[in-house]
Amino acid sequence: MGKDSKKPLDQFSTFEVFVQAKEGKPFQHEGAVHAPNLEMAYILAKETFTRRFTCSSLYVVNTLDVVTSPTTEGTETVYNLIDEVKDGTDKKEFEIYQLAKRGKQHVHAGTVQAGSPAGAMSKAKSLFGIGKTIYNVWAVEKNKIRFTTDAEKDLWHTLPEKKFRDASDYKGGDKLKEFLERTKA
Repeated sequence: MGKDSKKPLDQFSTFEVFVQAKEGKPFQHEGAVHAPNLEMAYILAKETFTRRFTCSSLYVVNTLDVVTSPTTEGTETVYNLIDEVKDGTDKKEFEIYQLAKRGKQHVHAGTVQAGSPAGAMSKAKSLFGIGKTIYNVWAVEKNKIRFTTDAEKDLWHTLPEKKFRDASDYKGGDKLKEFLERTKA
């Protein structure tokens, strides 16, 4: 290697994970995983974010493919900072996520057609931002997302029967109460 060349990064990429708790509910951002590629990120996300609760679907996207708006403070909505953008005719689908409550996760607001992420946010402003305080918006090009396929949907049907994964089934409070009563005597 020459003096000015750099070693390739030995780090995995970061992928954002979105989970749908129940069929018909909106997807929401759950967190991130590190993985070498999109497919492995999907597997790791499934293992990391769906082991302890029922889930009907999830998807992942490379963090570099998530375009974010500025973040506002107080009661100012971020849509006041987003300019109207006139996109050309070459349109793509974008998934729009909004942060409506501090300390919570971004929740799916809907899908828009636009020529760019800025155009998608501009369109989201008129569709999803009227009369609400939204602190931050994410736009994700739909074709960059690794969705759960219809063939994979049955992965989620086995989770409700696996009660051993549910902490409430361990009845920790009851066991502690029994133990304390036994040790009193």
